[in-house]
Amino acid sequence: MNLEQAKQSTKKWFRRGLWIALAGILIFSAGYFIYRNYTISEGTRTGTLVKISKKGVLFKTYEGQLHLAGSMMMSQQSTWEFSAKNAEVYKKLQQFEGKNVRCHYKQKVDAFMWQGDTDYIVYDAEAVK
Repeated sequence: MNLEQAKQSTKKWFRRGLWIALAGILIFSAGYFIYRNYTISEGTRTGTLVKISKKGVLFKTYEGQLHLAGSMMMSQQSTWEFSAKNAEVYKKLQQFEGKNVRCHYKQKVDAFMWQGDTDYIVYDAEAVK
């Protein structure tokens, strides 16, 4: 085997290695994205909407707090923190601030930072009479 053949063989293996590494990174990234977006629970919570705000430095997210129904004193255990899915839900929640509201949510395994500060993503809300 001469020097030219060795160079060609090395280039071929290097190129294959790059393609395999790229495919591995793509498969890992897709799996990681699916894992982080996986919904582990879905349901509703009812209570008085204490606050809803838009906050963040790099990613502006909509964050809120709900004082859960049935608890007399406001404490860490009776306050539920959540993130609103988008501006439409945020505007709807602003109308209900200080009132009783039922929030429909999905709990993610580990929400991305652009989805909100919490793993509870509220996608709909309605007033409770």
